[in-house]
Amino acid sequence: MAALDNRDVVEELCSSVARARAEARLAGPHDHVTLRKPKPANVHMRSEVTRDGFGRYNIMKHSEGMVTAKHRVALVGLGMAHKPHLASLRDLAVRVEIAACYAPGADRRKGFAQANPDLPVTDSLDGILADRSIDVAIVLTPPTTHLDLVQRCAEAGKHVLLEKPIEVSVGRARECVGAMQRAGLSFGVVLQHRFRTAAQKLRGLIREGELGALISGSAAIRWWRPPEYYAQPGRGMKARDGGGVLLTQAIHTLDLFQSLAGPIVSVAGMAATSPMRAIDTEDIAAAAISFENGAIGTIDATTVSYPGFPERIELACEKATAVMLAEGLEVHWKDGRRLLHEGSEAGGGGADPMAFSHEAHRALITDFLDAIDTGREPMVSGREAIRVQVLIEAILQSARERRIITVQQPW
Repeated sequence: MAALDNRDVVEELCSSVARARAEARLAGPHDHVTLRKPKPANVHMRSEVTRDGFGRYNIMKHSEGMVTAKHRVALVGLGMAHKPHLASLRDLAVRVEIAACYAPGADRRKGFAQANPDLPVTDSLDGILADRSIDVAIVLTPPTTHLDLVQRCAEAGKHVLLEKPIEVSVGRARECVGAMQRAGLSFGVVLQHRFRTAAQKLRGLIREGELGALISGSAAIRWWRPPEYYAQPGRGMKARDGGGVLLTQAIHTLDLFQSLAGPIVSVAGMAATSPMRAIDTEDIAAAAISFENGAIGTIDATTVSYPGFPERIELACEKATAVMLAEGLEVHWKDGRRLLHEGSEAGGGGADPMAFSHEAHRALITDFLDAIDTGREPMVSGREAIRVQVLIEAILQSARERRIITVQQPW
């Protein structure tokens, strides 16, 4: 190990990961150079240049409060889902560099490049995977493509943040999780509703016992999708999306609902395809549910409710009832207290699926970067995200078989 006390060298290295990767000369895959610069006696700060097992050079700044690294990120998939991710990455420019933007279709690449002339667009996924300087892939492609892409990213040594759902079935989702675990890489899933401010407030109240035990819980996702939405080839079809309203739209709210209320252990479900659309997946679904603690409740999900309404979660508990309406929260205690957190009701439930703030996406991506830098699991890891898919499969199985289904926990 070689230590340097040159302040200017440290500043230069810490300001540019790309330059560090080009200039650092390390003998072996796990050798490292530690660079220190003078700080006040009560603050410890050091910068470290390392090369990992995949041959990538990294600079880490270590301080009392945080470990940060500048990550080179590739966007894989440039459909409408890229918008909140791109806005978030631009906000986080101090921590990330957008190194490549890829889509298999030439028209989509051209449109993206015209809208974002400052970003590198490529037609080569192989090139992204072969580029050792790119350490993170944000995968925003249709669900049926996820397993292959995750496996290829794992083999190439890329951390993966994956758009929901993990895959079209729990079995294929488990394969994704296994591939990333074997590679020793971070694997996060985009279920960003957990990062809404109202959700965080409610989670804190539950953790502190402020509401008491759950007695009844419900989730309602009564959204609208116009004909133009389903005009895109394959939209709403099992061959492309893998599922309907539960897997494609309601999954965000159902994930948040179960993470707050606790595990759902049995379901009696119904599902149907309305006569409004030529699709082969459900656009109406409902279920009676029971929770691990004995509470009961309901799930109601559809995309036929014009013009689309804010998703709603209600938790009726021993001490209080909490209601989340999109990004807003109301809590009514039996002792007369009341909490009101105002938030947007534009949650993407209407004709424009992307009509929502990207703040929750930014918080989720920040958590994912923190997880990589500190070696912990992301808040919404692959293992955690499978839970909602197990629930969805149980509801659909119950609807097909017309019987109550016990929800098997995934791990």
